[in-house]
Amino acid sequence: MTTPFSTTTWSVVPVFTGRVATQDDVNSGKAVYALSDTFNGRAVEGEFPQPVIWYDEDDEYGALIVQAEAHDTEEGETLEVLGLMLPNGETVVAFADDVDEVDATDPFWVALVEAFDDDDDGDDA
Repeated sequence: MTTPFSTTTWSVVPVFTGRVATQDDVNSGKAVYALSDTFNGRAVEGEFPQPVIWYDEDDEYGALIVQAEAHDTEEGETLEVLGLMLPNGETVVAFADDVDEVDATDPFWVALVEAFDDDDDGDDA
């Protein structure tokens, strides 16, 4: 699942929806992640891809939600886990608390997507 996008092509990025992903889905490139150490996994409904601003430590990135699931932990917490696509097509896993959903016309999201450096994978934030 690696599809670079721009502010004009973001809406055609492939997404993974409708069910919880398996490791086979990840291995075949259909999904960003598959969780195996949680309980009661379920797909989160929504209009995807969804533009977001992802906050990773001290940096901000324009990204797209391409996968969304909710999972329960042993402690009874519910985690909303997202598969995000960065403008260069790289993917990352984030929590819903670390993103703000925005409209594709949001000037800050547009600026982040347009300024994204292809060598930047979001890991050196």
